[in-house]
Amino acid sequence: MSPFSPLGVLKNRRHLDPSMSDDEGLDYASSGVDIDLEAKSVASLIGALSKSVRPSGSLGSPVDLPGGFGGLVEFGDNLLALATDGVGSKLQIANELEQLSGVGIDCMAMNVNDLLCVGAEPLAFVDYVATPKPDPAVHAVLGASLAEAASRARVTLAGGETASLPGIVKELDLSGTALGWLPREAAITGVGIQAGDQLIGLPSSGIHSNGYSLVRSVIERTGAGLGEAAPFEVGDGRIERFGEGPVTLGEVLLNPTRIYVDPVYDLVAASRDGSGPCTSSDLRGIAHITGGGLSNLLRLHSSLGYHISNPLPSHPEFDWIAREGGVDTREMARTFNLGMGMVLVVSSNSADSVLGWLTERLPGCAVVGEVRGHGRRVTHVDERIEFDHY
Repeated sequence: MSPFSPLGVLKNRRHLDPSMSDDEGLDYASSGVDIDLEAKSVASLIGALSKSVRPSGSLGSPVDLPGGFGGLVEFGDNLLALATDGVGSKLQIANELEQLSGVGIDCMAMNVNDLLCVGAEPLAFVDYVATPKPDPAVHAVLGASLAEAASRARVTLAGGETASLPGIVKELDLSGTALGWLPREAAITGVGIQAGDQLIGLPSSGIHSNGYSLVRSVIERTGAGLGEAAPFEVGDGRIERFGEGPVTLGEVLLNPTRIYVDPVYDLVAASRDGSGPCTSSDLRGIAHITGGGLSNLLRLHSSLGYHISNPLPSHPEFDWIAREGGVDTREMARTFNLGMGMVLVVSSNSADSVLGWLTERLPGCAVVGEVRGHGRRVTHVDERIEFDHY
């Protein structure tokens, strides 16, 4: 067993706020992650940076892109897309269980899924591993996980960096950067989104790689054992097992993030070459539902809103988190994907054909709502859920 407990940091939560009691509902901020503060911090960082020293029209010059799911730079007749992300505190549970076989997939997914949102084909990936001490056995498992991730994402593992940082990191951390490409005029920016466009939701594989500080707070509160049978009905086929017997809570929480290259990039490519269920102009926006939950939709357009009228079914682990943590409905929808990992915005006249095409490749997709001209906000059939900023 790793000497570094993923639950140890949770004991600091009450030191930060001693007034908290076990009877109070949890939220992401009390678990150590303040989404609003993060957004302000990122805005401050961006405001302090010059976009580029490369002149417009030259190789590597920046391309303005609303939403920021991936960064674009010019490259002749094409654009290059870049995304950087990591696995986050999900790694603390993986380290606790000494089960790292899925974390390379998580890292890959968090990056290539962002590239898909701008219409880019992922090409290559580099990883960054930080560890307090090198361990060949651990690195062999990580390598196998990244190789499996590369296969699912159809990318080349082009290199990486391993840093031994005793005194700086106390347990293994993993992040990476993905590179993709797209034709110059083919970027999916959301600029063509119109009121009445349809929202198609793609099912997630589970929690994916966001919200784990809150997850770990719930584990601390309940005393649930990661190696024990999941305290809810899991169902068949969704969880990638690493043990035998009943599906454990740890297996559910570590289920790898879904990589959406198949079918999303395949749809993008087919819409461009005329072999798909819609044209490129019908495919108007793509949102990766990560940290921020449904508020990620607001990154797609500066003035339009979105209404969720038919949400995808939630996974039982989300119901357990909400119930045992006393997490309110809006906080759940702002922290987790709640069963829907990606949303495509398509024209109303192409929605049926696109949905049929997607469902053949990924069962469980559905039209979940529509674009509305009611101002820049997300509304929901559950009136407790509403967002006016990301």
